[in-house]
Amino acid sequence: MKLINRNCKTRDFHQAKWNEPIIFELHQPGEKGVEPPPVHEEIALAVGDGVSTVPESMQRKSKPALPEIGQAKVLRHYLRLSQETLGSDFNVEIGQGTCTMKYIPKVNEMLIRNPKMMDLHPLQPEGTVQGMLEIYYNLDLCMREISGMDYFSFQPSGGTQALFAMASIVRKYHEQRGEGTQRSEIITTIFSHPSQAATAAVKGYKIITLHPDENGFPDIEKLKAAVSERTAGFVVANPEDTGIFNPKIKEFTKIVHDAGGICYYDQANANGLLGITRAKEAGFDMCFFNLHKTFAAPHMCGGPATGALGVTEALKEYLPVPIVEYKDDKYALKYDLEHSIGKVRAFHGVAQTVLRSYAWIRSLGPAGLKEVAKIAVLNNNYMYHRVLNIKGAGAPYVKGHRLEQVRYSWEQLTKETGITTEDVQLRMTDFGLHYWTSHHPYIVKQPFTLEPTESYSKQDLDEYIAALEQISKEAYENPDIIKNAPHNSTIHKMDEQDFLDNPKKWCITWRSYLKKAKEHQSV
Repeated sequence: MKLINRNCKTRDFHQAKWNEPIIFELHQPGEKGVEPPPVHEEIALAVGDGVSTVPESMQRKSKPALPEIGQAKVLRHYLRLSQETLGSDFNVEIGQGTCTMKYIPKVNEMLIRNPKMMDLHPLQPEGTVQGMLEIYYNLDLCMREISGMDYFSFQPSGGTQALFAMASIVRKYHEQRGEGTQRSEIITTIFSHPSQAATAAVKGYKIITLHPDENGFPDIEKLKAAVSERTAGFVVANPEDTGIFNPKIKEFTKIVHDAGGICYYDQANANGLLGITRAKEAGFDMCFFNLHKTFAAPHMCGGPATGALGVTEALKEYLPVPIVEYKDDKYALKYDLEHSIGKVRAFHGVAQTVLRSYAWIRSLGPAGLKEVAKIAVLNNNYMYHRVLNIKGAGAPYVKGHRLEQVRYSWEQLTKETGITTEDVQLRMTDFGLHYWTSHHPYIVKQPFTLEPTESYSKQDLDEYIAALEQISKEAYENPDIIKNAPHNSTIHKMDEQDFLDNPKKWCITWRSYLKKAKEHQSV
C-alpha cells in the first residue's frame, strides 16, 4: 500500500484518460435519449401540426444531422470530457496570467439557471423583461461608480470587441469634427494587450508603440515625441501585463488631450484597482472592464463574455445602441443616440453574464470590492517574493513594484540548464497546474506570467510555488525529466508542432473533419 505524503505540497496528479470519441462518433441510428409523447387531439385541433404555419422557405428539406444517442451515453460522454480538462474549478488556476481566472460563486450560477433567466429572449417586448432591464441599468450605475465614467454599454462580447468599439468611437468622433483624415495614428504601449493595436489597425489607424524605460514604465519622453496633429488617440492597460502600474498616467492622458486626442483605458487588469483608482481621475475618456474576468463571470471557453464599455458624458452619443434608460417609471432600450457607431453585436449583451457580475458586486459592496483589490495585490506580492527566491527565476524592471500579476523570466534557468519556459509549461501539467508564458513577441525573455487573484489562499499559492521549485531543482539536477514531460497527461508531445498555427489542419466542425479526412485518405 502506497502512503500519501501529506507533507509534500505538490500534488500526485495524473490526468484522466478515457480516449473519448467525438459525440458524432457515438451516433447509433434509432437510439433515442427522449421519446416525446404523442400530441393530444385537442391540442392539435387548437394549434395545428406545428409545421404548416412555418413559411416554406424556412422549412428544412431534410432533418439535421444530429447524433442519435441514449441519455446514459450522453451523460458519460460529457462527464468524461470534464475529467480530461483543467479549469478553475479543478485546479489552482493562477497560471492564466492576465485572464484573472478565479472562483465563481456557485450561488450566482444558480441564479442564472432560474427558468425566468434561461427562457429570456432578446426580442421579447420590453414590458415583459423589466426585471432584466433593471439589472442592466443598475449594473451600469455600479460601473459608473467604480470607474467614474458617465454611461456604460454591455453590448460588446468581450474585451477585444470593446476595444474595437472604442476605436470606432475615436474614428467617428474625429470624423464628426472634420479631422477624420488628419488624425490617423493611435499610440499604445508594448506591454499592453495586443488587441489594442490590432483593433485600432482594423479601423485603419497607424499604430505607434511606446517601449518602456529602464524601469519598465512607459517612456513619457517617447510619448511627447510621438504625439502630433495626427494623433487620434491613446490606448493603454494600466497596470500593464508586467504588473507594473504607471504612476504618471495622468500626465500621459494630459499630453494626449493637449494634442487633441482621445484617451481610452484597457482595464482588463483591474483586479488590483477596485475601489482604489478610477479611470476618470486618471484622465481617460473611455474604459472597459471584462465582466468575465474582474467581476466573477466564467470565461466559458472564450464566451459568452461581456466587455463593459464606459464613456464620459461627451461621448455618450457615440455608444453602440441600444443602451438601457429609466424613464417614465419604466426601463427601456434607447436606440436614438445621435452619433452612435451602431451595433457591435446583434443584441445588447449577455444577460446571464450581466446578472452574475451584478450579483457579485452587490454581495460584496464598496468595502468588499476594495478588499478584493487588497487581497489580489497581497497574494501577488507574496508570490512575487517567493518566486524570486527560486533558482533560475527572475522578474525584469523595477523591483518590488507590482500590482495583481507579474511577468517573470526563466532566462537564467535557460542559460544554465537549457530548459525553456515551454519546457516548464509542459512539466507543470504533471502537477495538475496550468501555466502561461506571455503574448508574443517575447519581450521578456523566457517569460511566464502569473496572476493570483483574491480567491486563492496561501496554501493554494504554496502548492503552485512548490511545483515551480520542484521543476527548478529538476532542471539543474535531472533536466531530462522536464525535457520528456508531460508524463502524467493524456497526451504527451505532439508530433506535428505546427498544428495550431496551420489553418489547413484545423477542423472546427464535424463536417470539416469528415471532409479533410476524406481528402487525406485520397492522397
